[in-house]
Amino acid sequence: MLADIKGLNEECGVFGIWGHPDAAQLTYYGLHSLQHRGQEGAGIVVTNGERLRTHKGSGLVNEVFGKGELENLIGHGAIGHVRYSTAGGNELANVQPLLFRSQTSSLALAHNGNLVNANALKHQLESQGSIFQTTSDTEVLAHLIKRSSYTTLKEKVQNALTMLKGAYAFLVMTEKEMMVALDPNGLRPLSLGILGDAYVVASETCAFDVVGATYVRDVQPGELLIINEDGLKVDSFSTSVQRSMCSMEYIYFSRPDSNIEGINVHAARKSLGKKMFEEAPVEADVVTGVPDSSISAAIGYAEASGIPYEIGLIKNRYVGRTFIQPSQELRELGVKMKLSPVRGIVEGKRVVMVDDSIVRGTTSRRIVKMLRAAGATEVHVRITAPPIAHPCYYGIDTSERAELIASKYSVEEIREIIGADSLSFISVEGLMEGIGRSNAEPNCGQCLACFTGRYPTEIYPDTVLPYEKELV
Repeated sequence: MLADIKGLNEECGVFGIWGHPDAAQLTYYGLHSLQHRGQEGAGIVVTNGERLRTHKGSGLVNEVFGKGELENLIGHGAIGHVRYSTAGGNELANVQPLLFRSQTSSLALAHNGNLVNANALKHQLESQGSIFQTTSDTEVLAHLIKRSSYTTLKEKVQNALTMLKGAYAFLVMTEKEMMVALDPNGLRPLSLGILGDAYVVASETCAFDVVGATYVRDVQPGELLIINEDGLKVDSFSTSVQRSMCSMEYIYFSRPDSNIEGINVHAARKSLGKKMFEEAPVEADVVTGVPDSSISAAIGYAEASGIPYEIGLIKNRYVGRTFIQPSQELRELGVKMKLSPVRGIVEGKRVVMVDDSIVRGTTSRRIVKMLRAAGATEVHVRITAPPIAHPCYYGIDTSERAELIASKYSVEEIREIIGADSLSFISVEGLMEGIGRSNAEPNCGQCLACFTGRYPTEIYPDTVLPYEKELV
């Protein structure tokens, strides 16, 4: 479904490269490929070995770097970031990478995820004299590194990372090196690649394809990679790991041409569609998907059922960014601006509408209403995620349980609210089988918290809204 009108958004995407003379330009293209992970802001920091330079701004990547800014970003190493704010708001100061200068050396940070103990750490640091320049939880790491009593930067970073709780894929860069770290639960995807003699890291492997890099492997939970003129050194900051990859990366966030932990996203979504048919078959005339993330699942449902797949909904790709962060009123209007039913396909037909998730229910209701207005005789909704009934505290903007329709209503009640003839969500077991993850270990190596309420990390009290504390 459309991320910018339904209120389900990832925090950001990161890209880094070391050892290439066109580091900033390649980072620009890498960020383009990760644009779906954040549309509010973008930035790049580059090093020439002596100094860090940066440019960042609000808007899309081509808007931020549309007036020759890359010409001034000369160097062999760079980190970049595209942002959707969940923690800290959308002020320009919070646009990453964050850059901190001192008399000894400079430090740049890019972060994908959300720290659940950020507020507790900020209170502690402020009591010790720290002054924060942003409201972003990312800045906490910089203060922890600077205040560390260890000698080397590697030791300082390792020590600082052990204090963080939550989801984080961090890129840390100084004039002389780049460090890469993934939280001990591996909640966010992060991959390592090579481009000639250069090393590349990115939130998704689709960025490697764009810049011509070759995928090497996924960064492991609790791992710390150190990249400099001596090459790549693999270290760690935590040995207490429990793999908990975010389920929504497979269901919704990642691009279909990305691979996450060896599983192709398009293939996983197609398999989810097939599993959805196994769990909830229905007699119908056409199957359609809500573009773009649900197309793969719709194709899978059609193949398994034998019902023809058709393009029953068209996405308008030329609407401006007015609806990226809408009010509720604009969000509802935004559905009409972004989607149009294909009357010639759905008129007089029983339609299976496959979608990835239902958050508030507003968008689903609007789409069902549009299909009926276009002449669909029946609309059967199939959702390839289990009901989202619990908030996410790891970087997805569903941190208020009161906004989640599945936390208040049964499946039948939701069906009535959205106006569908039938409604089915995939089961948690079907989700895991469809994606292809093993269920031999606890939590199947995957975070299911938004479906089950079982969180892979401690959730700190000041992370939860006051009226929701008894629900966690």
